[in-house]
Order: sequence, then structure tokens, then C-alpha cells
Amino acid sequence: MDFWESDDLAEHREAARAWVKANVRPEWVGEQHRSGCHQTMELHALLARDGLLAAGWAPEYGGGDVDPDFARAVFDECARMGLHFDGWATTTMVLHTIDHIGTQEQKRRYIPAALRGELLVALGYSEPDSGSDVAAAKTTAVRDGAEWVINGQKMFTSTAQVCSHVFVLARTDPDAPKHRGLSLFLVPTDAPGFELQPIRTLGGQVTNATFYTDVRVPHDALIGEVDQGWNVMRVALVYERGVSSPTSVERTVADDLAAWARGARRPDGTAVLDDPLVAERIGRIAVEEEVSRLLSHWMNWHAAKGGVPGPEGSMRKLFWSEAGNRHYAEALDILGAEGVLAPEAPGAPAGGAFEHGFRNAVVTTIYGGASEILRDIIAERRLGLPRSRPAL
Repeated sequence: MDFWESDDLAEHREAARAWVKANVRPEWVGEQHRSGCHQTMELHALLARDGLLAAGWAPEYGGGDVDPDFARAVFDECARMGLHFDGWATTTMVLHTIDHIGTQEQKRRYIPAALRGELLVALGYSEPDSGSDVAAAKTTAVRDGAEWVINGQKMFTSTAQVCSHVFVLARTDPDAPKHRGLSLFLVPTDAPGFELQPIRTLGGQVTNATFYTDVRVPHDALIGEVDQGWNVMRVALVYERGVSSPTSVERTVADDLAAWARGARRPDGTAVLDDPLVAERIGRIAVEEEVSRLLSHWMNWHAAKGGVPGPEGSMRKLFWSEAGNRHYAEALDILGAEGVLAPEAPGAPAGGAFEHGFRNAVVTTIYGGASEILRDIIAERRLGLPRSRPAL
């Protein structure tokens, strides 16, 4: 892989900005902050209408002729505005999982529907009593003829309020060891017996507790083999932890902090950025953000070649999330009192991005696998160290 710095989307930037100007309403950024829902369905429909969701996918599964780099450039421009696409990000994880291990019928059914904007999938892994230890799932799925009956509860099912399905991890063999006897199902959110309750997080996002009471799904809602859900989920987690969503290029803490420091003045009239200690701290943030970017590029490159990265996904996610906590803590220290101004507050630096980012950074160390879990994975699967806990 060539790590030479270049903008591989440069030729698409002008067209992407024109598309964004013609279709994207700036007030959607504020709406996402106020509602806590990081998925704007009106924008999602526009992306589907113009074939941007389908870019890069095979024609037999609904892929179109839109240049994937143009689509990436559009997502990047939206991300620079502060827009999130969390529902589409989790959906693409599930689509890639189906592409890897689903049946041909499932690929033809689910992938085209998602690319048309008709199917959006939230992740139903965590439970109230187990958190990041998703293999301890107590939600059950029992076979009843041509259907499965699902009962249980999930936590942190983000964007489920706007999604058509939840990718539910359920126990199908209660007598099997912990990491066995699990299966994954695509459960419609309009199915009888499905309920959700919103939960606002520290980062401002609204996630959900979801409940499943005798929810019935057909057998073809099972993704992968019966009792092999742990292996299926490991594929999905690779995409969640390592392979970037379409919103891979975002404004960075270093960029925003440097922009503020150039304009802010100290009592003696000098710019804050003129302080060599401030410049050094911002430089260190920029270096770590570049490491995160390169780790992400490597994961995307490997996936584009048809590979499924292993512990490297955990390495990238651990570094990115832990570094983010350090970066926003540094930023608030440099900004002082102005740093705690929330989004939309008058005079908030970078539109309140630092205050919001500081709160949200804490949450990033939990979703997609808590840092403690990721360290265990890296230690065992990459460094070859012995397990820190007995095998179950």
C-alpha cells in the first residue's frame, strides 16, 4: 500500500460540493444535535435516489454506475458539515457480512433493498446484564416450524427508531458453551412484539433499549448457520471496528483547534498559536489523528482486496477511540472556559464541536467493543499472550 499523502478524491470534490449545495440543508446538522438521532432519513432518501448508496456494489445486487469515489466525496463533504450517517454505517456492516456469508437468496433480497434506501439495519448485540460481553446474550430464539420465535432485550440499539430491521444476536442452543449456540437474525422493527425505549447518552445521541416478546421471523431471516452466530458476528465486528463507513473523512480536532488558536488572542495581543507549547500539543494531536487515518486506510485497502482483517480492526478501533479522549481533553485544556460552550451556544468555538466531542469521546470507548475487551483480543490474537481468563 502506498501511504504517500494525496487526495484521491480531488477530481470529484467540485461535483460533490455542487451535489451537497443542491441537496443538503445545513439545518439538518442542528436537527441531529437536538434530536440525538444521527441519521437523517430525508438525506438518506436523496442519496438512494441518486445512486450514491449503490456505488461500488456489484450490478447483480443492485449496484449502479455511480463512481464510488464520487459517492465517497459526497459523504465526506456531508461529514465535514457535521452530519452523521450512523444508521447507514451499521447497515453497510451488515451488508458486507451478508455478502461474505449469506445465501444467494439473502444477497439478492437484502442488499438491493438497502441500496434503494428501503432497508436500514441497527445492531442488536449488547444486553443489560452483559454489555460488551455480547457472547453472554440471554435473548433466545426457538425454532417453531418454518419460523423462529425471539424473546429478550437488547441495549444500545442506536438508530433503531428509524431503522427497518435490527441485526439480533440470540441464543439458539441454551446448553452450548458461551461462545457457541448463538445465531444472528434480521428482525423487522414493525414485527408484532417488537418495542423500543429511547435513552439519551452522555454524548447527546439517543440510543435505544429494544424488547422482543414472541417476535416471529421466517427461517430465511437467519444469517449464517444455526448456532454459528459468533463466527458471523466476528465478520460484522471487523467492519464495525476497522473498516470505515462512508463518512471516513471528518474535520479533525487538530484542524479545528489550530483554526481557533490562530484567531484567538491573549491579553498581550499575540495569537494563542504563537505559544510554542500550544503548537506542540496541537501537533501531537495531528500526528495521532494521522495514525488513525492510516490505520483506517489500511483496513479499507485490505477489505477492497476481498480480505477480512482480524485483530487489526480491534487495534484501529482501540487506538482511535482512546486517542480521541486524549485529544478532546487537551483541546478543552487549551481552550479554557470557551471550550465548554455547547453546540449552538453563542461564541462556541467550532460551533460547539469541542464540548460535544469531549462528551461523545467517552462513549466511543464503549460501542463496537469496550477498550478492555479490545486489549484482550490484541493481546491474545496479535501478540500471542495467554488468555487472561479461562476459556468457556
